Amino acid sequence: MYKPLLFASALVLGAAPARAQTTDPLAPTGRWTLPERKQAQTPPMGWSSWNAFRTEVDEDKVLGAAQKLVDSGLAKLGYVYVNVDDGWWLKRRTTDGRMQIRTRIFPSAAVRGGDTSFRPFTDRLHAMGLKAGIYSDVGRNACSQAYDLHSPNLPEGTTAEREVGLFGHVDQDIALYFREWGFDYIKVDACGINVYAPGSAVVRDNHYTPMPPLIDQASINRTDVPTVRALYEKVAQALERHNPDGDYIFSLCAWGSADVRSWGNRVGHLWRTSGDITPNWTRMLHNFDSASTRALYAKPGAWNDPDMLFIGHGDFDANHLTEARSHFALWAIINAPLLIGYDLRNAPQSLLDIWGNADVVAVNQDRGGHQGVIAYDSNDVQIIVKTLAGGRKAVALFNRGLAPAKVDLTAAHLKFSDTAPIRLRNLWDKSALAPFKREASFTLAPRETLIFEAQGVRRLTDGVYLSEIPGDINVAADGVTTPEPDPMGHRMIGQWSGTRNGGERPIYAGWGGARADATPYDQALQIAGRGFDTGIGILAGSRLEIRNRTGRTRFEALVGVDDSTRNTKDKVRFRVYGDGRLLAESLPLGFGEAAQPLTADLRGSKLIEIVVARDGNISDLPVVATWAEAALR
Repeated sequence: MYKPLLFASALVLGAAPARAQTTDPLAPTGRWTLPERKQAQTPPMGWSSWNAFRTEVDEDKVLGAAQKLVDSGLAKLGYVYVNVDDGWWLKRRTTDGRMQIRTRIFPSAAVRGGDTSFRPFTDRLHAMGLKAGIYSDVGRNACSQAYDLHSPNLPEGTTAEREVGLFGHVDQDIALYFREWGFDYIKVDACGINVYAPGSAVVRDNHYTPMPPLIDQASINRTDVPTVRALYEKVAQALERHNPDGDYIFSLCAWGSADVRSWGNRVGHLWRTSGDITPNWTRMLHNFDSASTRALYAKPGAWNDPDMLFIGHGDFDANHLTEARSHFALWAIINAPLLIGYDLRNAPQSLLDIWGNADVVAVNQDRGGHQGVIAYDSNDVQIIVKTLAGGRKAVALFNRGLAPAKVDLTAAHLKFSDTAPIRLRNLWDKSALAPFKREASFTLAPRETLIFEAQGVRRLTDGVYLSEIPGDINVAADGVTTPEPDPMGHRMIGQWSGTRNGGERPIYAGWGGARADATPYDQALQIAGRGFDTGIGILAGSRLEIRNRTGRTRFEALVGVDDSTRNTKDKVRFRVYGDGRLLAESLPLGFGEAAQPLTADLRGSKLIEIVVARDGNISDLPVVATWAEAALR
């Protein structure tokens, strides 16, 4: 949770710097270099207190939500995490640094001996078959201490007692929360390293210890990315130490800042890709856009997080069920965590039916772990296609606007044959549509999203396109040397500032990152005038790791410098490795040269690595490269 920072200066604190890159990032490793995790194999699901109550949280509200998850059947669908957000703390005891719980709102925490403990609370959730989540901040102070100053549940006491964040207490707090109190999930915010600058009004007026900001919301160049990453890595290491069974979830909440695109999946299980969501249609569009183009960075154990669901409030309340269904379907198809943010004790059946739609939930929870990929993109309409286990597809047709929209869904969007019947089943009303060939037309109401399960004959009958299986691909290096904010997301009227400034600008440093079925700079894939509807768009200086889960025996692609490249002078080489061995390499290729076939024999190879390396350095502009029609066969 945050509001835009109007000033900041990056300053290295006492955290250890991030590990330096000591090896060539393009050198093959022969192994999958992401952490192997058993947890978060599908996106986490559950309930969080923040969007429902902000800091006005208490034990009855949380347990009431937990009971509703069980009684309604939502828990059986996977909604098992019950997360207490900001507002639970009383203070940090200065004699030993131990965190104290506000027993006025969590009475079960008042245990014998005058101490406090969440163990009775977490035991009760565990007895219900649920899991427990808690909240903290990576800095000294939390978000509410800057933005919810009216709250009755702010930390109390001296300056030191009110320093409830993890900074300086990481190992102590994580051991307390997980080993002693029994939590299973933690969300770690970043306000403490963002909004408590020396000389600021909030520090002066509330007598906080100042902390020079490490994150500048307005400038990635003024953000100390290595130190921000190091602080979160320190939390990750403590979580590993104090959860020897590995059963925990680590949610990073730095709002898409600090170039989290490049390291979030190595540190946490989910990472925010945007600022906080609010119950407004245009804000939902903004948050969705921040994650919807990042399919290659998400996979089992590591998920893009466009923030919690706001269904039940504002533009997504029981009087706006079309918008509520769209919000839910979009989060489902891009594999976003599904965390309900509503007072479930009073939830109407119409909202429970949305959260409880087992077919839409199944799209989100599909074990393949492939985030949906945008097959058609415009400011008015989008088509998002997701590969499901067993060769099926899910497809969402999304009308972003305020007028009805005609949408033509084609076999090409689905990567199905256009000569064989295609069958769609509507996941909202469960109806089966008449089979069609080539294409079918739909008229969507304003803000409507139709979501279907699709079956047909695959266009690539003996293999799979890489863009269909993003969950099996790790972007080990994407070639981005200077992180830039992505300008393509929806920009809405400022949620906190209105129109008092020059407008809210993008902060997610994903511009130039790897893309499925598009270039890194959001252009259609094209080499020497020849367009392609499938492939991987990426920059030179990149390496992708691909799991050959099904024992495919051949890699093939058409490769070349994309027509959209910013650098038309330098050439590149494309390389394919299998288990660390070079299998194939292209000749140097430059702008304007026709796409060249590149094939490799994969027999016996479990891990494929594809590399684009520069062949020359005439210009320092990035070279856009395309692995067109890249496939495992």
